[in-house]
Amino acid sequence: MSVAVLAVLLAWVGLLLFRGGFWKADQRLNGAPDREHWPDVVAVIPARDEAPTIGATVASLLGQDYPGRLHVVVIDDNSTDGTAAAAGISDRLTTIAGQPLPAGWTGKLWAVHQGIMEAVRQMPDARYLLLTDADILHEPGNLRRLVDKAEWDSLDLVSLMVHLRCESFWERLLIPAFVFFFQKLYPFPWVNDPDRRTAGAAGGCMLVRRETLEQAGGIAAIRDRVIDDCALAALLKKEGPIWLGLARDGTRSLRAYESLGDVWRMVARTAFVQLDRSVFKLVGTVAGMAFLYLLPPLGALAGHPSALLAWLLMAYAYGPTLVIYRRPAWESLLLPVAAFLYTLMTLDSARRHWLGKGGAWKGRTYR
Repeated sequence: MSVAVLAVLLAWVGLLLFRGGFWKADQRLNGAPDREHWPDVVAVIPARDEAPTIGATVASLLGQDYPGRLHVVVIDDNSTDGTAAAAGISDRLTTIAGQPLPAGWTGKLWAVHQGIMEAVRQMPDARYLLLTDADILHEPGNLRRLVDKAEWDSLDLVSLMVHLRCESFWERLLIPAFVFFFQKLYPFPWVNDPDRRTAGAAGGCMLVRRETLEQAGGIAAIRDRVIDDCALAALLKKEGPIWLGLARDGTRSLRAYESLGDVWRMVARTAFVQLDRSVFKLVGTVAGMAFLYLLPPLGALAGHPSALLAWLLMAYAYGPTLVIYRRPAWESLLLPVAAFLYTLMTLDSARRHWLGKGGAWKGRTYR
């Protein structure tokens, strides 16, 4: 036990020092200065049964203080709840009905592909595509900052992990932890380093240089991917530099996770896919989560000082993410509880895939 707790202490020291400073949560966009020219942008929103939120999302985009031209394309992906009507009406908005899903495509990427085709028709000279979800509320200056970052640093992808809803009990326990784990899996400074292969993105808000996407083969190049955002990031980083950061809380998701089951389904849909559906990676992940997150509190309760120090280092690393979500510092000690639940969700994700129910989302299942 003494050897194990010393090892986990060294592991947390290593994560703090040698994992790209992921835990600092400091990759943020600055304010955008005035420019002489702002390129055309088309926002593409795939929407399937999103009537409760699509209207607010579209309105937030049409209300951007962006000095250039902006058009919005909504793809109603065979919704049954009146999503198209809820999107609203504007001369800067085009809503199209999605075509039947062809073999070999995931539903979202097929909708995005159709939306990009319509975007090219609506604004053939658009330099950028803003790929966003139907439940994202964009603060007025968001697009201006995204475009300024892309133009200033000549980036092919600028992506923001938007501020996720954190109001219910389960959201407060699990959502900041989800953001922390995502940063650890894809250290943002490494993603933003063109000399490293690490590539990641957050699908809720991705500004893509259209010419680069076309050169990389378009959305069709990743048409079968369930974790589409990170697949797109990997595709585009082969072409040029990309950037991933955390959004201010003004740009946020409207999707609620009121119950444990809501979060569970969200994670179980893709967790095993993230592990390449590998039993060996699954076993390694479960063992790694138990070692990093469960051993420190168990060892501390057993009276091992090194385990207590490892737990405190874990809490210290989690602190900056909690600050972003305006949660009290003492909640950092609950990260092992969240880690335990996410480990169970990962195991359940594997079970669902083995039962042929993997990747289930809005009535579609991807084996």
